[in-house]
Amino acid sequence: HVQLVESGGGSVQVGGSLRLSCVASGDTIGRYCMGWFRQIPDREREGVAAIVSADAGTVYADSVKGRFTISQDKANDTLNLQMNSLIPEDTAIYYCAAGSRATITPPMEARRYDYWGQGTQVTVS
Repeated sequence: HVQLVESGGGSVQVGGSLRLSCVASGDTIGRYCMGWFRQIPDREREGVAAIVSADAGTVYADSVKGRFTISQDKANDTLNLQMNSLIPEDTAIYYCAAGSRATITPPMEARRYDYWGQGTQVTVS
């Protein structure tokens, strides 16, 4: 099965930018629905953005539309999340996830995903 490793988190000032990356190994990301989620203590994991397939396009949480961009580099099996105009409410641990493409479960629901990275902390202040 696929293994996922995130990087790129850190601390940034309000209005700043960060780019998260998720490198996959053991399988190719082109076989999966790929997503980014985030979580803060005592809250459920929240879907941020997802790529279901090349044909289905991308989906975003309303809170990040216009600020975040998800993309994938299939040649390098890497999923990226460009985050601009960051605000304190974006502070969280961000997770990369891979799940089935052949399911009716919405792509922004965590239960769709079977494989998760270890997470990377993003702090905006």
